[in-house]
Amino acid sequence: MIPQQDATPANATPAGLQSRADLFARRLFVAGLNIVSFGALLVWLASILSVSGWSAIDIAIFVCFAIAAPWSVLGVWNAIIGVWLLHRPGLGQSAAPFAAEDVQAPVKAKTAVLMTLRNEDPARAFARIAAVRESLEATGFGDAFSYFVLSDTSEDEVARAEEQAFARWTQQAGLKGLHYRRRTSNEGYKAGNVREFCDSHGANYDFMLPLDADSLMSGETILRMTRIAQAHPKIGILQSLVVGAPSRSAFARIFQFGMRHGMRPYTMGSAWWTADCGPFWGHNALVRIAPFVQHCDLPVLPGGPPLGGQIMSHDQVEATFMRRGGYEVRVLPEEVGSYEENPPTLLEFTRRDLRWCQGNMQYFRLLATPGLQPMSRFQLVWAISMFIGIPAWTAIILLSALKPLDGEDMALFPAGSALGLYGFFMLMYLAPKLAGFLDVALTPGGLKRYGGGARFAVGASVEIIFSLLIAPCVTLRTSLFMIGLVFGRAVIWNGQSRDAHALSWGVAAQGLWPQTLFGLALMALGLALSPYLLLWSLPLTLGYVLAIPFAIVTADPALGETLAKAGLCAIPEEIETPAIIAALHASAPAIAVIPSPEVA
Repeated sequence: MIPQQDATPANATPAGLQSRADLFARRLFVAGLNIVSFGALLVWLASILSVSGWSAIDIAIFVCFAIAAPWSVLGVWNAIIGVWLLHRPGLGQSAAPFAAEDVQAPVKAKTAVLMTLRNEDPARAFARIAAVRESLEATGFGDAFSYFVLSDTSEDEVARAEEQAFARWTQQAGLKGLHYRRRTSNEGYKAGNVREFCDSHGANYDFMLPLDADSLMSGETILRMTRIAQAHPKIGILQSLVVGAPSRSAFARIFQFGMRHGMRPYTMGSAWWTADCGPFWGHNALVRIAPFVQHCDLPVLPGGPPLGGQIMSHDQVEATFMRRGGYEVRVLPEEVGSYEENPPTLLEFTRRDLRWCQGNMQYFRLLATPGLQPMSRFQLVWAISMFIGIPAWTAIILLSALKPLDGEDMALFPAGSALGLYGFFMLMYLAPKLAGFLDVALTPGGLKRYGGGARFAVGASVEIIFSLLIAPCVTLRTSLFMIGLVFGRAVIWNGQSRDAHALSWGVAAQGLWPQTLFGLALMALGLALSPYLLLWSLPLTLGYVLAIPFAIVTADPALGETLAKAGLCAIPEEIETPAIIAALHASAPAIAVIPSPEVA
């Protein structure tokens, strides 16, 4: 076990990485930017809505905008700050001052690599953790790592397949450092599974590295993170920046192309000011076990589901508790060999979002938790606002369609100013991705990593259209689900479909008929009340009407193959395949043991 030593200056963060006064100034600066920007948008909107007095519809639009807009405003400033840091020599280190640790330092810590499963495809999962092990063994420091597959699987057939997969793995790799355990109860969900590991084995290790069934990390990346954590005993959680892995699904391929570019500057910008109160996404992160056990035990919320009982979205709560315990939570805001897979269809994507939504809404009951750092409390508020703003946007779209009915003289309506605000906010919505595209263009050799300038430009255009079509589908489904939460509706955290597969018209219609119906109603209102308004609203409303065919087309494996062959929406790992991904593709067995949840 590594010694726990610390000599932290009085006015520094727990790990001594930064001055508290400096971080306070950064946070004050970011808060000022956001308050001024948000206030200016509210004034602009008020000047539009109040021209003929305030109607009930005007007031409702204004309130909904005030609820929804802060998330987008902060996204813009995070992206701007991120690009600035990425392209000013030496400034990037100010967001991650720990990132320059000695890459040759000996690895003395003992780390447990954990993969948690619940009704997942065992062949897929074991192929990934085996690839992680092989990559770590290749570094020469394999003896410092042990591997645990922690199963909460409830399906007997899947459990038998897990046992068989583990047996095959141990035959190939030997029994040393490999462990498999299946719980008979899913108490506490994934967090309870990890907590049980900590209670039974945690004392034998300094760190744990939790992985999801679709996670993949290179040995070099894990070693780098371990060395950083060794050098700073007061870093409790070190989160890697997770990016999408190459996918045969057109939906996942296009989505992760945009997500990657949005996340890179956004994460860099947010790391600059959140600093020691950073994010934890529950996987692909290095966690110091001793303080995790001591400080991060999750409470059981009063009442039953959906908002009571066991905490579903455990990760950010654990981050706030870790920081309360006197340990920093940091993110390494670089693309450094840490991967996950994204949902292969629109239906699977929205299913995942609903699980996150329910989990984040539970945070309401944690906001008054004693002892949390102000920035940690803000992180919980921010996680809530990500979903609270969704029904507010949906309401704005509906209210805007009804605006001609409020009795206002439309001849006096400032259409030019309204269109200006509309266009400006569309730009804000796309800003993090646009910042990421700009980052690639400004980076020497950046366009080459994505297949060249022409392919990159076409891919970026495809992704922007894609994001405008997917947003209505996701926001309406989430809005309806949040209404259901009030009446006790809940989701179950279960296995996910991760492989490319087609959707039938029947399955797509069953999942997306509310979007289609809502979109047709908006179109009818627009045609009847204001065709001009309908025309301008199409970037926000067309996705409702096209939801079913959009889901079918983007799920078609043939489209994914076409995009891959054309090199569109490619990621650098396709242009120059990293060793761990190449090894996974070469050794992964056939995967098809669990039916698609959409079909099931």
